[in-house]
Formats: sequence, C-alpha cells, structure tokens
Amino acid sequence: MKLLPFITLISTAAALHAAEPITLKLWPNGAPDPTGFKIEAEKEIPKKNDADVKRVTNVSEPTITIYKADKPNGTAVIVAPGGGYSILAIEHEGTQVCEYLNTIGVTGILLKYRVPARSKDDPSKEPLQDAQRAIGLVRHHAAEWGLKPDRVGILGFSAGGHLCVMATLHANDRTYTTDSALDVDDATPNFSIPVYPAYLVTKEDNFTLRPEIKVTEKSPPICLIHAHDDKNVTSPSGSALLYLAYKKLNLPAELHIYAKGGHGFGMRKTGLPTADWLVRVGEWLGSMGWLKE
Repeated sequence: MKLLPFITLISTAAALHAAEPITLKLWPNGAPDPTGFKIEAEKEIPKKNDADVKRVTNVSEPTITIYKADKPNGTAVIVAPGGGYSILAIEHEGTQVCEYLNTIGVTGILLKYRVPARSKDDPSKEPLQDAQRAIGLVRHHAAEWGLKPDRVGILGFSAGGHLCVMATLHANDRTYTTDSALDVDDATPNFSIPVYPAYLVTKEDNFTLRPEIKVTEKSPPICLIHAHDDKNVTSPSGSALLYLAYKKLNLPAELHIYAKGGHGFGMRKTGLPTADWLVRVGEWLGSMGWLKE
C-alpha cells in the first residue's frame, strides 16, 4: 500500500467514512473520580486566532468515539490528544488523526479522557483508568466493529503521549474496580505510538527516565515520534531513552527524531518533514503486518 502525505488525504478523509462515528461512555454509572471532586461543565475554549487549535476542558464524562474506515482491515488505534492533563487538543491531535487512519484502513478511536488532572501528585491516574477501560471496551466490541482484538493499539500526543506510555507499561496496574462486561483481564495494547510524549524525563534531568517508565520483556512493540528541538519535560531524550530501554531487551521498536518541529505539531501543515510523521507510522504499521485485511 502506497502511503501518501496526510496533507493530500485529510481533505477527503471525511468522505471515506462508512458511517457516522459512534460515541460510547466509558463509565455508564459515572467515572470513579476522587470523593468530593467537582469541576464546571465541559466546554470548548475559544480560539485566540485562525491559527489556534480546538481545545476542550472540564471533561468529567469520558468517552470513546469510533471512526470506522470504509474498508477496515481489522486494526484499531486509540488516539489520546495532548494538553498537559489540563485540556484536550481534540482536533489536530484527535479527530483529524482518526480520519487519516481511516485512509489506510485503520479504525481510529478518539479517547476523550478526564481533564483537568484530579491530582497534582499523579495527574495520569484517572486518564490511565480511562485508557484501560477504553482498551477493554474496544476488545469487547471487536467483532461488532469488524476489528481483531489482538490488533488494538494506542497513540498519544504530549501528555496524551505520556498516557500512551503509561497505558503501555502499566496496562494492568488498576486503581479502580473492574467490570467483566467492560474491562478485560489484560489491557495491554498490541502496539504503542507515543508522539512527542511528555513527562518521561524531568526538567532537572533530561537524560534519565523517570522511575515509573520501566520496560519489561512483555512490553508491546513501539514507534516513537519526536522533534530534536522539543524542550524540557517533552525533551526528545525521553523518547530516545525509551527506545534504548526497548533495544536493551531486544524488543520491536522504531524511533523517528526530526531535526526541526518543536512541540505540538500534530496534524498541522507546517511545511517541515514532521508533517509526514503519520506516513512513517503507516509504514511501520505495514511492516509489522497490521495493515493486512
């Protein structure tokens, strides 16, 4: 399969949907938020100008939205937008990614996880619960949606990239009571695609992975995307170190670090090579056999 630049494909992607996207609540009886935690109603943050991106915040009812390809090949990718665990960049790191995935036969599943963070000490705790539940729901519905339960991956940006890594390396570290009708015993994704993931290293030490970022022999294949000129807690050294941790265990991994691109490029038409990062991801998916029908 020839993979064209997403700039060409994204303009026609919406026309390729076999049906309107379907949205499901992750927690039909209410998300397990900390006792007494309350936030304002969910809202979209107004754009500052035409170049600004679409953001939503105050998510208390997390969902997944299923974007099914016209000719699905059985692979699904859960997409987690970034936003510092404060907001969700829901479009250029969310819906547009799902639409592009559709063009290569992959079912894109937008994860709208809880923000802002409920705890400063562990901002990924509740989002990780949402990601674990999302993987369970996708596998439960796999036959209904034309998917293969052993071809469910996760992709995330920035804080969503951190969530992607946590869901990959801590898939079964549950902090909620599971439900057999909604969860699965093993919520490990079949592959992982962190895009400029944040919080893998600290601002004070960019060259040591945080202690919770631990790769094991059971960690699934990974494809990492980053720009060399990203900075601080989103430093590309985090992706490089994670790749090396995979290499030490001789696990399947791929790493792309572009010379320029900064942070947050997502699906922006920047004119830089980073604009084709999803083409590289598609090539990786194909090389791993996940684009075959």
